[in-house]
Amino acid sequence: MTEAAERPLKPALILGARGLCPSCGKAPLFARFLRPMPHCPACGQDWTAQRADDLPAYIVVFVVGHVLAPFIIAMNISYDVSMLVQMILWPALAVVMSLLMIQPVKGAVIALQWARHMHGFGRG
Repeated sequence: MTEAAERPLKPALILGARGLCPSCGKAPLFARFLRPMPHCPACGQDWTAQRADDLPAYIVVFVVGHVLAPFIIAMNISYDVSMLVQMILWPALAVVMSLLMIQPVKGAVIALQWARHMHGFGRG
């Protein structure tokens, strides 16, 4: 059995998205909102090698844009909503959605790197 098989992707992604250590699932992955723990307090996995960088932000912007765009179009076709309301509503909704999504997405990206032995989580 290869070492890659010892790190199944789906459970790791689920644990990472829930903010738990993808290795053991027993301890939090994040020390603060977007700052991962240096080491897992339960299993000792070193998280300093992770390089999520900008990928979580790109994913969040992509998803938020593709979710909001149909709503914005539908609102403008169906209702006569004033420009002032739209200038407040859509950016506020985009910020709220982004803040709710960024930590789970970053956790999943870190879990992906760990499960696939990427960026310092190599074999050996």
